[in-house]
Amino acid sequence: MKLELAGWDSLWAEEFKQYTKNINGERFPGRVITRNRHIYAVGGEAGEVQAEVAGTLFNRANLADLPAVGDWVVFKPPAEVGSSAIIEKVLPRRTKFSRKTAGSALQEQIIAANIDLLFVIVGLDQDYNLRRLERYLVAATESGVSLVIVLNKSDLSAETDLEARIAEVRAIAPSTPVLALSALSSDAIATLLPYLPAGKTAVLVGSSGAGKSTIVNQLLGMAQQDTQTTRPSDGRGRHTTTQRELFLLPGGGLILDNPGIRELQLWPEDASVDDAFIDIMEIAGRCAFRDCRHQGDKGCAIETALAAGELDQARWQNYLKLGKELNRTAIQFDGDARRKQKQKMKKLFKDQKRHYKESDKL
Repeated sequence: MKLELAGWDSLWAEEFKQYTKNINGERFPGRVITRNRHIYAVGGEAGEVQAEVAGTLFNRANLADLPAVGDWVVFKPPAEVGSSAIIEKVLPRRTKFSRKTAGSALQEQIIAANIDLLFVIVGLDQDYNLRRLERYLVAATESGVSLVIVLNKSDLSAETDLEARIAEVRAIAPSTPVLALSALSSDAIATLLPYLPAGKTAVLVGSSGAGKSTIVNQLLGMAQQDTQTTRPSDGRGRHTTTQRELFLLPGGGLILDNPGIRELQLWPEDASVDDAFIDIMEIAGRCAFRDCRHQGDKGCAIETALAAGELDQARWQNYLKLGKELNRTAIQFDGDARRKQKQKMKKLFKDQKRHYKESDKL
């Protein structure tokens, strides 16, 4: 794999040189193509190699610090035929799209690293849900990447219904490109190609069955990804993509297919409710008082907009819901960070005390 086609540039080369200049032995740069538990596929100039994370990196890393698909890494080549390469360093990420891990664990999970564009795929069947789409928009606000909303399965909608759906989506994402297409049509998929120039990386996210793998197949021009039809009973997809994988397109761009996301919990460092609900912020700016709580306060512009139909009640309630979720996770995250820092300082003082005692015995 030519590194330049995979997005390698002079800045990455400088990061690589900084790490390797004082290291003995041969090291190579590569990009993570897939990850299956603790086994990685890494693409480099000499081709694809199987790799594992060095013990020193694995033992001191949080989940989010471990290599993710799309990361650029420094690896030591296999010592012998049949052995794995060793990933020693993850080069600093430029961008990422992440979420809080499912369940109660307070950890960040990197869905994609070093991406330039996020395609949010929404099926125009039972998958269509504006409130879920708003959640994706919130999650993407601080990712540092551009965003395109793709309304797939346009062949299932009458023209008037399709126009109404497009208008609804544009109302909640006025500055975001909205494309309506059918993934079954190669001509329709061609509308995505201008967003995928050589050396740029895009990731597809959305629910299972939204058509992400079918879109990847069309872009690749071959049946690279297995696909299955959705269940007619509820429109939900049968899980086809079981792992994240980075594909090099014939034109030089890269596309990262992603398993269907059943639960997109927001991660506070990478999400902003206010930035994703600009219309609500503009209305709130008209309130008589800056500290308006929007709960019956005199001169509240939000309540006026709700009563007049200027602001959709469901959108307002989702704004409140997502805001509470982010605040709750942020408080938990800050508390966890303070607790870990306290434990770290306690250990440091304990080690210093032991050191002084041992010095006195000398």
